[in-house]
Amino acid sequence: MKSQLVFPKNLSIFKRGECGDIDFQAKNNLNIIIWLYLLFFAIGFFFIILIMRLFQLTVVKGNYYSRLATDNRVREILIEPRRGKIIDRKGFVIAQNNQVNIENKGERLLSKRIYEGGEAVAHIVGYRQIANAEDLKNDNCLNRLQLGDKIGRKGIEKIFDCDLRGRPGKKLVEIDARGKIIRTINVVPPVDGKTVQMALDLDLQKKAYELIKGKRGAIAVIKPQTGEVLALASSPSFNPEDFENGNSSAITNYFQDKTKPLFNRAIEAAYPPGSIFKLVVAAAALEEEKINSQTIIEDNGSIKAGPLTFGNWYFLQYGKTEGPVDIFKAIQRSNDIFFYKVGEKTGPELIKIWAEKFGYGSITGIGMAENEGLIPSAFWKMENLKEKWYLGDTYNFSIGQGYVLATPLQTVMTTGAIANDGYLCKPMLVKSLKLRAESCQKIPISNKNLEIIQEGMKKACAPGGTGWPLFEFGISLKQLKTVKTSLISTNKSNLISTDFNRFQPISVACKTGTAESHELSKIPHAWFTAYAPLDSPAGKPEIAVSVLLEEAGQGSDIAGPVVKEILKTYFERSE
Repeated sequence: MKSQLVFPKNLSIFKRGECGDIDFQAKNNLNIIIWLYLLFFAIGFFFIILIMRLFQLTVVKGNYYSRLATDNRVREILIEPRRGKIIDRKGFVIAQNNQVNIENKGERLLSKRIYEGGEAVAHIVGYRQIANAEDLKNDNCLNRLQLGDKIGRKGIEKIFDCDLRGRPGKKLVEIDARGKIIRTINVVPPVDGKTVQMALDLDLQKKAYELIKGKRGAIAVIKPQTGEVLALASSPSFNPEDFENGNSSAITNYFQDKTKPLFNRAIEAAYPPGSIFKLVVAAAALEEEKINSQTIIEDNGSIKAGPLTFGNWYFLQYGKTEGPVDIFKAIQRSNDIFFYKVGEKTGPELIKIWAEKFGYGSITGIGMAENEGLIPSAFWKMENLKEKWYLGDTYNFSIGQGYVLATPLQTVMTTGAIANDGYLCKPMLVKSLKLRAESCQKIPISNKNLEIIQEGMKKACAPGGTGWPLFEFGISLKQLKTVKTSLISTNKSNLISTDFNRFQPISVACKTGTAESHELSKIPHAWFTAYAPLDSPAGKPEIAVSVLLEEAGQGSDIAGPVVKEILKTYFERSE
């Protein structure tokens, strides 16, 4: 029986060698151990990183992430402040914002602007639009603009934008993961903007616009003693709420409309002033002693300057002459021949100097974009037209034609200066408590010469003058009259009350103007300017008004009745 080899159980694993030898190396076991060590090291390193990250999140940046988490569940909603009210001189609201409902949902709680009067006040009040990048960059107000805010454009909205703006509020709300509001945490109320009180008379402004609506023209009304602007109407106009509401189709139409409804004709448009300018020529000639109250010039119907003939309007229309004319009759009848000759005596240089003293040829300082007009000279003509100045140019200049241009606001400021004894006032858009010395400057014209011009304007609005719509002007005053009547059946008397109208005459000074329009229609611009009353208990006129209607016809026929209605509205209403 053969014996068997028995191997101990703890003998290392072996394998047969190539030469029959036995190899006792434990290679497979070593590989497993190495992989186990690597696995344990990797797991340990991962836990170390995890612990370090956890330490960073909870200890190092714990507060930061805590705030971030809170912010993710708390949203800040901006509450737009109510923009300041714009009110008229009597306290009537012209523009105001509605109250924001803080219960509304949205990223921004808006406050809508409402304009009382709409088109009637648009050009003087202005409108709002979303601020653009340039507005945000150049904003210098204390309450600075934020993205999405609206900014005032034009008029009072632009001039007093910083005061009207106010300070926004905040509404803090808690939201869930889907962004739905769970509850309101806190509300910081907005601060309303300041109220701006204008010198404007809202009733008079509405009446002024009503009188020229559907036409192309402008009306400017002031208080002569202070320069306060009572009305400044321009037609065509626009609705400022279209800009407030972002009505893109309406806004596009405004910009494309050939009648230019966004164009403020009262201050941005300049026209030949026509015979209204004769008041300046009269002042220049009197002050420079080229004429006096006794100077007489014969009206023969026409006058020549080289090959050109210049006629008087009365001769051209009716074939009649007016014979001897002095300064009073020249203003009363708006006699062209008189002013042709007076302009020739005075010369264009002196006329220019006095025109500028009365405010022509420069901006009035009203605070809005305005046209400075044009007072020409020989130098201006050579520089711009490369032509010499001729006598015919002086004749045209002397009656407000040719190259001279003025805005309706400039003409009413001149009228106001004549009305208040020679003080040219800066037009005031806000109700002013300033004394005349602070806002007005004295034109160096003597009282004697000023009285001559005033008397001529008074005659122009009296029978025989050119301002026929204001002849014997007056208003109806309703009064309560108590009447004693007999009761026949009882032989007793009884007192009853009834309304009746009493006519009160009001004296007016005025000047008409009819200026060539240089347009294809050949229809002239109609001008009319006036001030009243001449016999005020306070001794000073209360109101001055200028009306301009583009390509409308004769000043006395077309613009005169408009002035009459303005004065009637002013004096008839209850104060």
